[in-house]
Amino acid sequence: MGHNTQKIPGANKPMKHYLVLTIMADDRPGIVERIADTVAAAGGNWLESNMSRLGGKFAGILLVDIAEEKQGRLIDSLNGLQSLGIRVTAEPCSSVQESTGEPLLLTVVGNDRPGIVGEISAILARLQVNVEELDTCCEDAPMSSEILFRATAILQLPADLSRDRLQSALEQVSDDLMVELEKPAS
Repeated sequence: MGHNTQKIPGANKPMKHYLVLTIMADDRPGIVERIADTVAAAGGNWLESNMSRLGGKFAGILLVDIAEEKQGRLIDSLNGLQSLGIRVTAEPCSSVQESTGEPLLLTVVGNDRPGIVGEISAILARLQVNVEELDTCCEDAPMSSEILFRATAILQLPADLSRDRLQSALEQVSDDLMVELEKPAS
């Protein structure tokens, strides 16, 4: 009997391994540089990130491509940053899923009140809309003393949900809520 010598496509390629990092620190210059240097020194590749300053704190989330055998070294190095006041948690994952469905940019503006984010997110969850990015803020309304709530989000609509149905559902939150849905800039 002979051996089966059929090649399996991709069998010799190393499996991709990733770490998702969350970062928290008191805001100050140099935090991103420390994280970037630590990732590079461990042999990791910084793929994607979203970082912000909120309430005097620096917060971020970061996706790193790094071989499985190097992950422990990177995690140890990141834990060492705690002495500098930089807290990092790491979650391993072995694949990065591509988004499916129609991508949309959602913009919502309305009078601010407690619970508005919960109301909007409940509608999105009920309609099986995936929120990929969400930015919210409150700002002074022009020509009044009102506070406006503003949200922008990148969404992925399921195949069976139309833009019109989503817009109608979101507009039910309140009479003063302005909802725009459009294709995100590429």
